[in-house]
Amino acid sequence: MTTVQEAAERVAAPRPRGGIAQSVNDSLVVAKRNLIRMTRIPEMIIFGMIQPIMFVVLFSYVFGGSMQIGGSTSPSVYREFLMAGIFAQTVTFATAGAGAGIADDMHKGLIDRFRSLPMTRGAVLTGRTLADLVQTALTVVVLAVVALLVGWRIHEGVLKALAAFALLLLLGYAFSWIGALIGLSVRTPEAATSGGLIWLFPVTFLSNAFVDSSKMVPWLQTIAEWNPFSATVQACRELFGNPGVSTSDAWPMQHPVLASVVYSLLIIAVFRTLAVRKYRSAV
Repeated sequence: MTTVQEAAERVAAPRPRGGIAQSVNDSLVVAKRNLIRMTRIPEMIIFGMIQPIMFVVLFSYVFGGSMQIGGSTSPSVYREFLMAGIFAQTVTFATAGAGAGIADDMHKGLIDRFRSLPMTRGAVLTGRTLADLVQTALTVVVLAVVALLVGWRIHEGVLKALAAFALLLLLGYAFSWIGALIGLSVRTPEAATSGGLIWLFPVTFLSNAFVDSSKMVPWLQTIAEWNPFSATVQACRELFGNPGVSTSDAWPMQHPVLASVVYSLLIIAVFRTLAVRKYRSAV
């Protein structure tokens, strides 16, 4: 009787497909689940858009007249200089939300239910980060509209602008894996939110996002120029045709597009590996 029952269970159980195919399918299923959840909690999306819009308005109109970019103190020049930094800050600050979401799933036991399903382990995290990437892309679109309203413009054509936005989303996706690792390493969503923001402030402000790094003291300038965040900001300025092209000899500033891609892919490779390993040990 036991033998017959075991055979029936083997027949009824879903048979996993090949490794890559199953991983992709499982990741998309989890991503769809998270996207549906986001649509049912619209305030998550709304609040995520308010902060970057506030940064655009505050930096543009409060600090715009006191910043010197390329010898000009024109507020309009600073607005164009600023926007690449605001875009990059927006996609990286989504990291905190990614970490909090994963910590919340852990706290509620949802991860244990995923564990009981015939799905690849890494798919749970990949699906979550993909869903967060979609939300980030939506926020960037709204932010771009606001930026156009305050005077930001692109000067190198649509294709280069799209390439810049692709680099921004790649950076945001890379940083979301850092958030995933943080979310798996703490006990509560509140701790994940705090832990996800603490390290982001020095990363974003010790950069060329809001001020010209050449005006910094030498040791701080070196940190800013080799900051992965700065590479993406500089690449976007070049692709958008905005002011603030660096004259630094640092490799990331001389080849910002390549540096941005390399940094982002390296972050994904390292932190995805660490996050999946942490996920396996945590569950």
